[in-house]
Amino acid sequence: MRARLGVLLGTIALATGLLAPPAAPAAPQRPPVEDFCGDQCSDILPPGQNGNATLADILLHQVFGSRPAHADDQLGPYAALADGYPGLTTETINEFFNDASFGVPDDQVVSTIRPRSDVTIVRDKATGVPHIHGTTRSGTEFGAGYAAAQDRLWLMDIMRRVGRGELTPFAGGAEGNRALEQQFFAASPYTEAELRQQIDQVAESGPLGRRGLADAKSYVDGINAYIEDAHGGRYFPGEYVLTGHVDAITNAGEIAPFRLTDLVVLASVVGAQFGGGGGGEVRAAIAKLAIQERYGLAEGERVWRGLRAEDDPETVRTLHEGQSFPYGKAPEHPRGVAMPEPGSVTPQQLVFDRTGSAGSQQNVAVRPVDTHGMSNALVVSGEQTESGNPVAVFGPQTGYFAPQLLMLQELQGPGISARGASFAGLSFYVLLGRGQDYAWSATTSAQDITDTYAVELCEPDGSAPTRESNFYTFRGECLPMEVVERKNAWEPTVADSTPAGSYTLRAFRTEYGPVTHRAMVDGRPVAYAALRSTYFHEVESLLGFQQFNDPGAIRSAEDFQRAADLVNYTFNWFYVDAEDTAYYNSGANPQRNSTVDPSLPVLGNAGFDWQGWNPDGNTAEYTPFAEHPNSINQDYYISWNNAQAKDYAAAGYGKSSVHRGDLLDTRVRALVTGGAGVTRANLTQAMAEAGLADLRAERVLPVLLRVLDTAPVRDPAAAAAIEKLRAWLADGGLRAETEPGGRAYRHAEAIKIMDAWWPLLVRAQFEPAMGPAAFTAMTRVLQINESPSGFQNAEPGQRVGQPHQGSAYQRGWWGYVHKDLRSLLGERVRGPLGDRFCGGGDLARCHQALVDTVTRAAAQPIAEVYPGDSTCDAGDQWCADSIVHRALGGITQDPISTQNRPTFQQVVEFPRKR
Repeated sequence: MRARLGVLLGTIALATGLLAPPAAPAAPQRPPVEDFCGDQCSDILPPGQNGNATLADILLHQVFGSRPAHADDQLGPYAALADGYPGLTTETINEFFNDASFGVPDDQVVSTIRPRSDVTIVRDKATGVPHIHGTTRSGTEFGAGYAAAQDRLWLMDIMRRVGRGELTPFAGGAEGNRALEQQFFAASPYTEAELRQQIDQVAESGPLGRRGLADAKSYVDGINAYIEDAHGGRYFPGEYVLTGHVDAITNAGEIAPFRLTDLVVLASVVGAQFGGGGGGEVRAAIAKLAIQERYGLAEGERVWRGLRAEDDPETVRTLHEGQSFPYGKAPEHPRGVAMPEPGSVTPQQLVFDRTGSAGSQQNVAVRPVDTHGMSNALVVSGEQTESGNPVAVFGPQTGYFAPQLLMLQELQGPGISARGASFAGLSFYVLLGRGQDYAWSATTSAQDITDTYAVELCEPDGSAPTRESNFYTFRGECLPMEVVERKNAWEPTVADSTPAGSYTLRAFRTEYGPVTHRAMVDGRPVAYAALRSTYFHEVESLLGFQQFNDPGAIRSAEDFQRAADLVNYTFNWFYVDAEDTAYYNSGANPQRNSTVDPSLPVLGNAGFDWQGWNPDGNTAEYTPFAEHPNSINQDYYISWNNAQAKDYAAAGYGKSSVHRGDLLDTRVRALVTGGAGVTRANLTQAMAEAGLADLRAERVLPVLLRVLDTAPVRDPAAAAAIEKLRAWLADGGLRAETEPGGRAYRHAEAIKIMDAWWPLLVRAQFEPAMGPAAFTAMTRVLQINESPSGFQNAEPGQRVGQPHQGSAYQRGWWGYVHKDLRSLLGERVRGPLGDRFCGGGDLARCHQALVDTVTRAAAQPIAEVYPGDSTCDAGDQWCADSIVHRALGGITQDPISTQNRPTFQQVVEFPRKR
């Protein structure tokens, strides 16, 4: 590709003016809005605000490594915190963060434009963030759309294609493009009419809905105004040329204008990735069957419930004062469970009619969206701080991309006053950020709003159905499954040399949602369908975000909680002003039949539907405000996708006695009880140190050492490895560099031993007792490991998740290992597992298993532990852990050292309020 780009460089430089947009006319800046944070609000969003690059920018980057202005200027400060946090002071915070004050001082203005008479966009020298000031509400939203297109047009275009399952015809048939479009099309296979229907529903919901529709229309107008200006002026993103959509010489071609329905698509992508909860019931059922096969029904049920850990009494919770919010727990004797017959489950096929390069993918089936959840929050009440004002360090994890999925902006206009981060293409409101005298953020909560229903298959002529039948029984009728198709074909492009190919994406839908699997239940063929409460309701959350941005709507913690209740996605919301802190768990939580176990498939058409469920529009009865976990002015709040409150059952698995939320909770609790008072600096330090801590070392290694210390370790290699681990733990158990920019770890050998040991340890501890079938099935419900490099799992060299993603320790068997070993040592264990696994319950045999596996781990070649990839050489430990911004356009970024930290982050402390 580089050779072709080199040829193009000379051609483009001579034939076009695609070097930079023309200078825009200056306009007076709107008078500043009163800012109640002073200089105590900061934020950061790597790699940089500028996510658009002309063709010349891309070619120069490919040849010389240069990048456009503001494409990477937030990456260095973000990366530097990993080494610089120990010496952090309140005076040096903005060496690692941006000043997030409202407005731009006159001497810091780098550009001022007026794309319409009622809006001004001012950008600052330091970061290039747009500060949008409208004299009308429509002008403010128009400016937001114009600025979004300036900074993220190509990314926005990519994402609207991803959500429709139409990325490959637009950007090429590379394997990554195919995976993206398949994943999101399977989750939300909407027709254009259904997308428009969602817009109409919101507009008809009341005054907030009508205002939201007007805001969205003005926003789209702004996007399209920029497209017209950039196309005519030849300063549009260069990826349009490289993918063949616009001719570099003649400028012929089209950059398709945006439509309101594109915003619905973008909302569905964001909701599926970050705001969903539940699902996976079929995998869970397969695992439970395997465990029952191993242990028998009664003992198998006890073992299963121990591994389920739906409300573990030892798990870390955001609400830690004993508050109870019952929801989602399995009843003692559930009814209506639709367990598949062993060996009968097949995933629903998604890809059909493959030709050309698409033929290399075989048996592609519906797969769940791999949701992200690294977002974290540390919020401390004023009673615990040095100043007497609450302090917060919080932000979402949306992954690391180039350009970033999020973008920064300030919006000021009638009924709108906020600065912060928004998803590109949904930035008509600030989604996470600050208002005049308050700030807010969210973490993924993922409580269970998705259930899997088994619908009996049928044939309209009355003949015997099979698992391949595409008709199903619903309320006494044999109905055809709805089929939504995308016929995609692609050709090679300059940017993607994948050979030509085509395929058809085909989603099968029932009244209970899209089909995910086929199986046999009680001798009858069924389809399993996933029903999500936000299905057909993707854009309704904008009502809550609209209020977050409105200073007239948010004057108190209670106001914020009520606004958060309008968000139907599953998020933990955190709020802080000069006096109060608050927490609220949002989501359209369906009210279930009390006999239903939501963690397993449920029989459809059998009286076990959600209460008040109406398939026309997918509406139901939802739990009211007071039944959602909520609190005001708890001494402190932490969240790292941990459990919310007592009796609020976790969707999924792994919220057990060890969770990465412990890394925050222990540090914040120590600050609160230490007596010195919490500050922005020491709370940021707590977050940063937790982001370098190895959860396995800090929380599980101590009990591993206690088992190892029960008998002599006579093998010299094992003894040496154990002492290296012990020294690492004594030094904090951090994955910390030897020196800033050193590209090597202190205790590098101990870290390598732990990375190699964990998968060997878990298999040796659990598989002999569970048996291979149950053990393997359970690892498909909950992966055993999520190290920063993402390489180590139950099999040598097998990857888990996306390497280089930053996020680590969200999912794993940490709690299982911890509980089992403590039980074996005779220590008190609340909520024990249903069996003793290690060594078959014999401490001596368990001790030997630990010694054997740590010996093997120490001997494993480093090139096997870190096998290398397109970014790293085999054996490069630092690089294997490093954060790499996945390129979604023509500009790439350099790797940075690992940090288990939000992508966008705020550090805030308001000294006064309105």
